[in-house]
Amino acid sequence: MISNMKYRRCGKSGILLPEISLGLWHNFGDVNAFSNSLAMAHYAFDRGITHFDLANNYGPSCGSAEETFGMIMKKSFMPYRDELFISTKAGHEMWAGPYGDWGSRKSLMSSLNQSLKRMNLDYVDIFYTHRYDPNTPLEETLQTLVDIVRQGKALYIGISKYPKDKAELAYKYLEERDVHCLLYQGRYNLFNREPEEEGILRQAKENGTGFIAFSPLAQGLLTNRYLNGIPEDSRIAKGGFLKKEALTEEILRKIKALNELAFHRGQTLAEMALAWVLKDNMVTSVIIGASSVGQLTDNLKAIDNTTFSAEELESIYQIVK
Repeated sequence: MISNMKYRRCGKSGILLPEISLGLWHNFGDVNAFSNSLAMAHYAFDRGITHFDLANNYGPSCGSAEETFGMIMKKSFMPYRDELFISTKAGHEMWAGPYGDWGSRKSLMSSLNQSLKRMNLDYVDIFYTHRYDPNTPLEETLQTLVDIVRQGKALYIGISKYPKDKAELAYKYLEERDVHCLLYQGRYNLFNREPEEEGILRQAKENGTGFIAFSPLAQGLLTNRYLNGIPEDSRIAKGGFLKKEALTEEILRKIKALNELAFHRGQTLAEMALAWVLKDNMVTSVIIGASSVGQLTDNLKAIDNTTFSAEELESIYQIVK
C-alpha cells in the first residue's frame, strides 16, 4: 500500500475510515468492462482506500455491482479481507413483488443474504437501511438491524437518508439494545447542504455516530466536465439519474464561478468540492464514484488541502446561495 491517505475516527467507535471512500453506484455494473472495475478497485486499495460502499441495487443492472465486487474478492481481494471495510444496503426496489423493496424484516434479511452470496462474503462490515420506510413500523426495521449484527452477518449497522426526527428515534432504539449506529449516510455537497442546515451533521456527532457523504460532486456537476457543454460520454448525455434539465444556466454560472475560485486555490473544481465537504470534522468520509483510474487519481488530490480561509468560504457561499 503506497498511500498518504488520512483516516478519521467514526463517531465514538474504534473504526477509522479513509477520508475518501470508493462508491460502486455507477461504473461497476455488468455493462462496464470488468478489467476497468478491477483496475479501479486495485488502484483505490493501493492508495489507502479501505472502504468500498455498495448497495443491493447498484449497477446497472440491480445486483451487478455486488457481483462485480464478488469477482474482485475472489480474484484478488480475499487475502486482504481483514484490511477492507465493506458496506451494503437495502431499502430501494430490488425485485418484483411486495418483499423486494422498503424496510420490512422479510425484505432486509432476504436482501442481505442475497448480497453476501453475490459478493462472496460471510459478513459485511456495515449494513444500512437505505431509506426510511413510512409504511413499516420503525421498530421492525431497527430490530432487524440489531438481529443482523447479533447473527454475525454485519459487524456494524447504519442508516441512510433518514429524516432528522426518525434518525433520533433510530439512534435511541439501537443504543438501548447495545447496537450502536456507526454511520449516517447522506447526500452532502456545495449544491445540497441539507445535512448542515437541518442539523443532521450535528445530531450524528451528538449521538456518537459518524457521517459519510455521498454525491459530494453532485453527480459530476461540481467538476469541469460541463464548463463547455455536455460531453458525449458524460452522465447527462447517457441519461439515467442526472438529467439534462439539471444543468440550468444558473447552475452553469455557479459552476464557472466555483471553478475560477478553485483555480486560485491551486485545485480543480472537483478537488475543491471534495475538500469543502472534508473541511468539517463532523464528516468522517466522502464517497466518490469514478469511471477510470485517472478520475480516482485526480480526486485523491483533494485530501492535500482541506483548509479554507474565511474569505474563500464567504466567496463560495455567495456563489452557491
